Amino acid sequence: MRDIAMSRSEFIALMAMMFATIAFSIDAMLPALPSIASDLSPDMPTRASLILTSFVLGMGIGTFFSGPLSDAYGRRRVMFWGAGLYISAAAVAWSSQSLEMMLAARILQGIGASGPRVVCIAIIRDLFKGREMARILSIVMVIFTLVPAFAPALGVVIIAFAGWRSIFIAFMVFSLISALWLAFRLPETLADENRRPLKLPLMIDAVREMFRQPVVRIAIVVQTLSMAILFSLLVLIQPTYQFVFDKLDSFPFWFGAIALVSATSSVLNALLVVRLGMQRLVTVALGVQIVLSATLLLFDQGSTPAGFAMFAIWQGFVFFQAGLTIGNLNAIAMEPMGHIAGMAASVIGAISTILAAVIASPTGLMFDGTIRPLVGTIFVLACAAFALMRLMTRIDSRLTAPNL
Repeated sequence: MRDIAMSRSEFIALMAMMFATIAFSIDAMLPALPSIASDLSPDMPTRASLILTSFVLGMGIGTFFSGPLSDAYGRRRVMFWGAGLYISAAAVAWSSQSLEMMLAARILQGIGASGPRVVCIAIIRDLFKGREMARILSIVMVIFTLVPAFAPALGVVIIAFAGWRSIFIAFMVFSLISALWLAFRLPETLADENRRPLKLPLMIDAVREMFRQPVVRIAIVVQTLSMAILFSLLVLIQPTYQFVFDKLDSFPFWFGAIALVSATSSVLNALLVVRLGMQRLVTVALGVQIVLSATLLLFDQGSTPAGFAMFAIWQGFVFFQAGLTIGNLNAIAMEPMGHIAGMAASVIGAISTILAAVIASPTGLMFDGTIRPLVGTIFVLACAAFALMRLMTRIDSRLTAPNL
């Protein structure tokens, strides 16, 4: 690790807080959707779910630009630009009197959140490499995965005391604290001589360089599928609790408890990744996901207590799998891209986010009052990702084998 003013523990905490902006912005909104639908879209309440997908869309769009901008102007500056846009958009959403205005604000808020998301990864790549980079990303993911455990319950508390609009004030405060922490404690990690001018030919060359490498290509596709698994769960988790298991009132607490237990996956990953390697852990996690999803589909117990217990275990492993895959896949794709870390982080993040949202969106339309559309979708996605990881292993073995 290069010398910086803060300790490694403080550095990890800061990166985790900035990266957690994404999870907080999505998961804290879940309990507010019925109230927002009642106030802003009473005739079409299902449109309220667009508040989630519009944020993801904006984040995907912004991800294309935040990395190249950070390569050209430095990591800190882009972080501050992103925080400013995020806070401003949250203020607009807070004051919105129509769903359309709120959706536009959420797109802008997502664009602002793309700054911390991409630049955090680039900063970690500036300071670390290889399996140590994967280990740091895993530790960051531990804290990141704790946010979904508390965000829905926190949203319920905020709504109860101050109404659903005050959730956007919480977003503003959260982002302001992390930006001030960065401003006072973390120096610029990208030296002037390593910056790349913001020129279209250089950007195109960087993208071509990335996609020439088969392992990088596969890592991006598998990360897309892994994120689509997570997004599919988020799209249907609240309707499933409400209409399949009749547990809408207790949903935030079940969601939080399961997410909290699942956060241990990142701890496990941090302990094992240096010894076992990133590819093996990702492959094993996807294999277990296939087995659990197939088992749940074959032995679905419906809305019975046994059925809910099986679903809760399966839901927990979806979160658990995210902790074992997404950070490692980022590290695999970023490993050969140190000289264009910002651009690489942007391309990887943008492609995986936008395509994952596109893949996951139809899941919500397939809901039929059972768990089968959700579990079946994740089973198919896990099978495809597992097959690609096996292909990556074979390609990597050929590339590293000695010439005879």
